[in-house]
Amino acid sequence: MSRLIPFFAFLALCGLFGFGIWWNSHHDQTAIPSPLINKPAPEFALPELYDPAKMVTKKDLLGKPYLLNVFASWCVECAVEHPLLEAEGPTLGVELVGYNYKDQPDDAKAWLARHGNPYQVLMADVSGQTAIDFGVYAAPETFLVDAKGVIRYKRIGPFTPEVIEKELKPAIAALAKESR
Repeated sequence: MSRLIPFFAFLALCGLFGFGIWWNSHHDQTAIPSPLINKPAPEFALPELYDPAKMVTKKDLLGKPYLLNVFASWCVECAVEHPLLEAEGPTLGVELVGYNYKDQPDDAKAWLARHGNPYQVLMADVSGQTAIDFGVYAAPETFLVDAKGVIRYKRIGPFTPEVIEKELKPAIAALAKESR
């Protein structure tokens, strides 16, 4: 019997390994739950990218829903997502707020000049300090914030056409229903 213990231990390890593979293949790896969903967005005051003397605050954005898109010039996935934001942004029915993360302002401006600027508001968080309050892991990340300043949706990673159709647009539609 003691000779079978290593065999059963091996089978148990194989079972755990197989379960791990199955789990990873059936769950969205970008679906990291945010403790901020349905809670007020953190207070912030960040300089505008093109006019650093002007500050953008949470209070400035209250009154209408907006999509806060965290991006950076050094972010490869942001360049993948960006054309989709440019194409879909005007049709979403919410303001698109650009949140430039841990980036040099001149680099961000050059990147936007090259790729286009879909944002109605652009702010810069050079140090990344405010991003900590939002729970930002890396760029790109996007938050849907309602008119009262409550975070309703968070996406880690780039948008795809499927994610916009299946997740973002329904979340925006739900906000529109709530405000009626």
